[in-house]
Amino acid sequence: MSVHPSAIIHPKAQLDSTVEVGPFSVIGEHVRIGRGSRIGSHVVIDGWTEIGEECIFYPFASIGMGPQDLKYKGEPTFLKIGSQNTFREYVTINRGTKQGRGGTVIGDKNFFMAYVHVAHDCIVGNQVIMANAATLAGHITIGDHAILGGLVGVHQFVQIGAYTMVGGCSAVAQDVPPFVSVAGNRAKLYGLNLIGLKRHGFTKERVEALKGAYKLLFRSGLTMREAAKQARDRWGKFPDVEALVFFVENAERGICR
Repeated sequence: MSVHPSAIIHPKAQLDSTVEVGPFSVIGEHVRIGRGSRIGSHVVIDGWTEIGEECIFYPFASIGMGPQDLKYKGEPTFLKIGSQNTFREYVTINRGTKQGRGGTVIGDKNFFMAYVHVAHDCIVGNQVIMANAATLAGHITIGDHAILGGLVGVHQFVQIGAYTMVGGCSAVAQDVPPFVSVAGNRAKLYGLNLIGLKRHGFTKERVEALKGAYKLLFRSGLTMREAAKQARDRWGKFPDVEALVFFVENAERGICR
């Protein structure tokens, strides 16, 4: 293990022998860090925080601190981070709350640019990109492969589906279905995230099915129940369409329209 002499690591912290810790970083008592992770200078990792393998933390990141919630009284809530994540300068990731999920969960291969904030009780999937100063309030769920542009703000309890694109400076107050693009204050639908779907290898057949379902759900004027039924009747063999319809049917905050 390579640890700079100025770093402060609690003797009970559990760090793999391959972890690197830079100058003036502080690692707390209940922290566990997996193989090959690199902690830059001036990083603070505290609380009941578990970090997977090959994660990279740039200077001044603050990871696993208590939630910004007035109800929080120091309970041992957790933060769990997967593997191969990158946290750029000044990123802040908070633990969960007892009243919420009890923890915040970050998946694998995510990229958090400078000044990103992930609040308490959030769940972030895999291969998510959050650009500079994108901010999540509490209890938010982000699906795999989603991209949030710079300065995006997301309201608490919102769900953002997989393969979505949220345009920069957007204010997201309602749920964002998978496979779509949204932008604005408040964020509105701008069609499918066609560029993102192409980059992830969606076939023409899959995209055409999603286009049809999207038009039925959001542009046909049908009730959501009837649109969902027709979408399933026409394209029910496609798992993507089922995922889109299921998300819309179960959106608790309403859908960005």
